[in-house]
Amino acid sequence: MSTSTPQRPRYRTRIAATLTALALPLAAMVGLASPAQAAPAATATYTKKSDWGTGFEGSWTVKNTGTTAMSSWTVEWDFPTGTKAGSAWDATLTTAGNHVTAKNLSWNGNLAPGASVTFGFNGTGSGNPSGCKLNGGSCDGGSQPGDAAPSAPGTPVASGITDTSAKLTWTAATDDKGIKNYDVLRDGAKVATVTGLTYTDNALTKGTSYSYAIQARDTADQTGPASASVAVKTTGGGTDPGPGDQVKLGYFTNWGVYGRNYHVKNLVTSGSAAKVTHINYAFGNVQGGKCTIGDAFADYDKAYTADQSVDGVADTWDQPLRGNFNQLRKLKAKYPNIKVIWSFGGWTWSGGFGQAAQNPAAFADSCYKLVEDPRWADVFDGIDIDWEYPNACGLTCDTSGPAALGNLSSALRTKFGANNLVTAAITADASDGGKIDLADYATAAKSFDWYNVMTYDFFGAWAAKGPTAPHSPLTSYPGIPQAGFNSADAIAKLKAKGVPAKKLLLGIGFYGRGWTGVTQKEPGGTATGPAAGTYEQGIEDYKVLKNSCPSNGTVAGTAYAHCGTNWWSYDTPATINSKMAWSKSQGLGGAFFWEFSGDTANGELVSAIDSGLK
Repeated sequence: MSTSTPQRPRYRTRIAATLTALALPLAAMVGLASPAQAAPAATATYTKKSDWGTGFEGSWTVKNTGTTAMSSWTVEWDFPTGTKAGSAWDATLTTAGNHVTAKNLSWNGNLAPGASVTFGFNGTGSGNPSGCKLNGGSCDGGSQPGDAAPSAPGTPVASGITDTSAKLTWTAATDDKGIKNYDVLRDGAKVATVTGLTYTDNALTKGTSYSYAIQARDTADQTGPASASVAVKTTGGGTDPGPGDQVKLGYFTNWGVYGRNYHVKNLVTSGSAAKVTHINYAFGNVQGGKCTIGDAFADYDKAYTADQSVDGVADTWDQPLRGNFNQLRKLKAKYPNIKVIWSFGGWTWSGGFGQAAQNPAAFADSCYKLVEDPRWADVFDGIDIDWEYPNACGLTCDTSGPAALGNLSSALRTKFGANNLVTAAITADASDGGKIDLADYATAAKSFDWYNVMTYDFFGAWAAKGPTAPHSPLTSYPGIPQAGFNSADAIAKLKAKGVPAKKLLLGIGFYGRGWTGVTQKEPGGTATGPAAGTYEQGIEDYKVLKNSCPSNGTVAGTAYAHCGTNWWSYDTPATINSKMAWSKSQGLGGAFFWEFSGDTANGELVSAIDSGLK
């Protein structure tokens, strides 16, 4: 029998929610465009604003370069086979084979001389448009979009960083018509337009992270692709956790915004935001050897109303970033000490790590480009790898070899640098020849800031007949079903292999695992199957169990409860407090938990971790 992590349900209703959300703005705004008029004194330019491996965001800008007003516009182009346009905004999009036609909406067809309008769409594939026509004529007066657009400038270099300012310099872009000027993009939004190759931003906040990119414009007023981004953090504003500080990290799940109705604002109303140091945002996916988006709608597209938003301000339909990412940005503004780490993989999405390990540098590069995307680079302070499990079996089996995790961690550290956090969630299977023995965690630890040791889910109702056992025992106990399946043995084995104690965080589950058909109160009883749970059989949130089946016993440093014919094990504030004392006695770096939504509305489990680590 082997350990596993929670199944971490991903609700199919997210797909429907995403499609509905994308459709609503169009349904509300689309009108019948008037017939297209030939307007050669106009241009349409294309920009690929972002690319996340399996898809991209494309953008067209239509500009009236003539002397008379335009009443409507239609842009047509062809994509190569394998590239397709999907959902669009600020235009109606129709596709016939490889041919795409975009028409204005009822409110954005009229363009005065010199005016412009931009529309965008999500696409799949890697091709670029060709054969562009604007209102039946050429899109740029003789050449196709992209042929004459400027190149990307060089990646900006930051210097002279103070509490409130930073200086940026970059190398020039190239263009056949010449470069007119450069737009400076801070966190994806234009903050300045300059003619030279340097800019000093004097409107910053101390102790705050920013992301900058540069975009060139040629003499025909066409913009090219943005440069790669550079992360900048101003001085002041307190200090990061030092070697002597305890990490208090919680997981926030992107799918929690659906059936669980749990949002970033709940971290504030529960009081939990004031008691944690780090948040792991779960999960990004791992596909084709690359880091990819996990849930685009929940991550950056879901519109929040004022009552749901961290700062009480509602999202607008046209703002550049919405969803959880924007709410986390607002959370960090209120709690600047919190670091947010984007976690990739997890139980369901770990199958892609084997391919990623075949080319660690390419994987690291894809992850960096996604985490540091200018639209949300300021939200994240690093990356977490939740690989379940290297060179071992989880949901799927992996044969990448003992060195694979170390190769991956080294590539990630090289790419993300010393100023970003690079962490990993790892197994707690300390059995002889178990998962800890199958990978070189000591070598990999040299590149990671810490390990989240998943010291939970040792036992559960996947063994439907029992024996009943606590899923998160701190220590062994007489009758434990499997030797080495406890927190103390896992920590001891990792230390013995050479992992520093300060790089180990003790894991706490904010849920219980249980069986039904149980007559014996103490652990070791037989069962008939998993107990009923709100979202999944055999698992239930602490906030439910504390009332529906209060604990009436403890074993191996954790609690259990026998009520009716159900038997549950879970941690309580009292057992968490004891585990935190044990963690400090072992010299560990702190603790983490899965996950916020399992806690009570007043965050009593987070409070127990916070007080226990002081």
